[in-house]
Amino acid sequence: MASTNFRALDLNLLRVFDEVMAERNLTRAAHNLSITQPAVSNALRRLREVLGDELLRRNGAVMEPTARAAAIWPDVREALRQLQRSLAPDVFVPAEASTAFVLAMADATAAVVMPALVNIMEAEAPGIQVRVVPLATRDPRRLLADEEADMAVGYFPAVMADLTARSQAGELESFAHHRLYDGQYVCVMRRGHPLSELSQDAFTIDRFCAARHMLVSFSGRPYGFIDEALSLLGRTRHVAVTVNQFFTAGRVVAQSDMLTILPRHFVGATGLAEHIVWRPLPFPVPTVHVDALWHRRQQPSAAHEWLRNAVERSAVLHPLL
Repeated sequence: MASTNFRALDLNLLRVFDEVMAERNLTRAAHNLSITQPAVSNALRRLREVLGDELLRRNGAVMEPTARAAAIWPDVREALRQLQRSLAPDVFVPAEASTAFVLAMADATAAVVMPALVNIMEAEAPGIQVRVVPLATRDPRRLLADEEADMAVGYFPAVMADLTARSQAGELESFAHHRLYDGQYVCVMRRGHPLSELSQDAFTIDRFCAARHMLVSFSGRPYGFIDEALSLLGRTRHVAVTVNQFFTAGRVVAQSDMLTILPRHFVGATGLAEHIVWRPLPFPVPTVHVDALWHRRQQPSAAHEWLRNAVERSAVLHPLL
């Protein structure tokens, strides 16, 4: 953009651009900005002239961004937020707040975090709303960058390794994290399963691999970290069924001869304690670190700071951790 054009730029045009990019719809953007749709269209026209790019093209009811618009939007959004924080410092009073948060986590993680988090909300911030959405990936960074969730909680080994490597290389990273707790995965089977009658010494890796298994995979990929651990030993197992929830796996193995792998703390939360038993895995697996992960743009927010603290306290308060 030419310097003469920049000096003439009305910053309100960037507010309109940000809202249209977020909504991809002129009517909704106009409603959010409390202006008319023609005013939104006029602002986009003026910004197109300044930037020399079409920015957004109509495709039915949806406005699709050009490559230039997609490239500049993150910087525009962050600049507007920094300006807002400077001119209107963030004040958050939990008892008076009506903020809504979105948390992405698996059902087993929610079983740890949510009971105590609900108690904290009721005691400190009864007007707060929390929506839990399923975690469908081991790398939720795109989910957080696109603001589809305020925080992701789970086991993200590849993400943590990447963030550590970037930090050690001195790179600026867009995501922050906090270790909540360490978990242990165990082999679960129905009570009365032939393998449940064996001693721990007799529950060998050979017997484990020879059984039929149900895998919990958020992405649906029939290969998980247990299979990675087996691969390092030159072994494989037979995954007969893949599901995307730990609770579903517990229900199915309670009524079949399949084995599944569940977090140790989650076994009691299934409500199936009378129907299932667990055994330690007969081979080494890495420690499962459960982390809270969020985008650094949320860091200065007093509301998000409260959320981070509440989630951390919720994990600590879980009786089985």
